[in-house]
Amino acid sequence: MVQRIFLKFKDKRLIWNNSYNMRIFKDKKLVIASHNKGKITEIRDLLEPLDIQILSAYDFDIEEPEENGLTFEENALIKSTFVTQHTGLPSISDDSGICFSDLNGDPGIYSARWAGSNKDFNKAMSKINIAIKGKKNPSYNCHFICSLSISWPDNYDVTVSGSIDGKFSWPPKGDKGFGYDPIFKPLGYDITFAEIDPHFKHKISHRAIAFNKLINLCFPSLKC
Repeated sequence: MVQRIFLKFKDKRLIWNNSYNMRIFKDKKLVIASHNKGKITEIRDLLEPLDIQILSAYDFDIEEPEENGLTFEENALIKSTFVTQHTGLPSISDDSGICFSDLNGDPGIYSARWAGSNKDFNKAMSKINIAIKGKKNPSYNCHFICSLSISWPDNYDVTVSGSIDGKFSWPPKGDKGFGYDPIFKPLGYDITFAEIDPHFKHKISHRAIAFNKLINLCFPSLKC
């Protein structure tokens, strides 16, 4: 499978490079470009084996940038470059969401926005339930997708994506996850992401799949 590696040049053009270019991460600090505490915890756990200082956007009192990309990859890159430009440090960002076949892929890149400014995911999940139950012969098929982007101060970026298929489940179950985890059952499992032990989730999730790609490109020391 071709890894998606985007190189950002000073004229802001993005190109897709198929040559498997990679940059070994050698810096001593890395900023998690997120204001989502659940994502920060998950990414921090994935990065824990690295002997570096892990910071977050909260450490710098940085506001969230406008996510006006058309894909998860574009939005991940927007966030990582924004934080790098404001901190002068390399940063890693995540843009992720859930897509339902019965809703033509919604909420997709708007997953967070469906929860509103107050991040009311219970309301968002109820909205999804009503919409799906209103469909004739719904498939309940869905998938989580995650794009991870690392940006450096010298305008070099690496972006990868991972996804995991599953089924919509109602009512919401579990208190170990965040976001839409309580209504997502990964294929092959009878429990939701919010019921799965977090350490095990870190091994099978869309974020873990994307992170494993990132390991090959930037963090080879983390390979098993």
